[in-house]
Amino acid sequence: MATDLLLIHPSHITFRFELKKPSSCVVRLTNHDSHYVAFKVKTTSPKKYCVRPTVGIVQPHGTSDFTVTMQAQRTAPPDFNCKDKFLVQSAVVPAGTTEDDISSDLFVKDSGRLVEEKKLRVVLVTPSSSPENGDLSQDPPIQMPSPLTVEKSLEVTQGLEEDGTDRGTVPRPVEKVGDMKQVNDIENLSFHKDFKELQSRLSIMDAKFREAEGTIVKLNEEKCRNTREKNLLKQELEMMKKKIKIKRAQEGFPFLFVCVVSLVSLAVGYYIHP
Repeated sequence: MATDLLLIHPSHITFRFELKKPSSCVVRLTNHDSHYVAFKVKTTSPKKYCVRPTVGIVQPHGTSDFTVTMQAQRTAPPDFNCKDKFLVQSAVVPAGTTEDDISSDLFVKDSGRLVEEKKLRVVLVTPSSSPENGDLSQDPPIQMPSPLTVEKSLEVTQGLEEDGTDRGTVPRPVEKVGDMKQVNDIENLSFHKDFKELQSRLSIMDAKFREAEGTIVKLNEEKCRNTREKNLLKQELEMMKKKIKIKRAQEGFPFLFVCVVSLVSLAVGYYIHP
């Protein structure tokens, strides 16, 4: 008779629902076999819940826990009927397998590997209700964690942001049940396209900057050349002015000398021949 790879306790996930307050539930996985078993947790509403850890390895005859935290909700579902579900996938793996080795391909049933899937529904109860009071008498009582575990769980809950991320740690994201590979491919394609577009814009801006820089250099060289030509023209103009003055002086001196000599000659002639 075939046995389950992992026993899951409790059989559904129970949250004590309070408006604008997060709520957590601890789920224990038990391995009664002599094989190493890898597990992976998925949900239909990954933005609503935070799971730590989403993947793990359960050693032979060992146990492993994961904590599901429901983010603070602003409204309650009608009649406290929550349709969200969780899927726990498990598969037998060789000894020495680590969490980094766990991928979606590990839980493909057609791979010849022993794979199991179990669905867990979500149950919401009011703060005044509890399993001990008989509201959820169909399942055995939940084992309460130690005070140290409760304290750590409260620290994790207080560290959650509204979007489900932890300020202190970087958890693995909870995968949505369905074609997550297609969604990831679309996101990667969009990111690659945006990156290429930004790279192209940077190349265009860099080319324009280099062109502007070359234009500025050419303008500075032209300005220096014009300044030099202006100074040469000034020097040539000054030299031409000096040459004109010298020429005028040379042309006017003989005529004045002739006039003076003529006047002197007339005066001498008058005195000699009155």
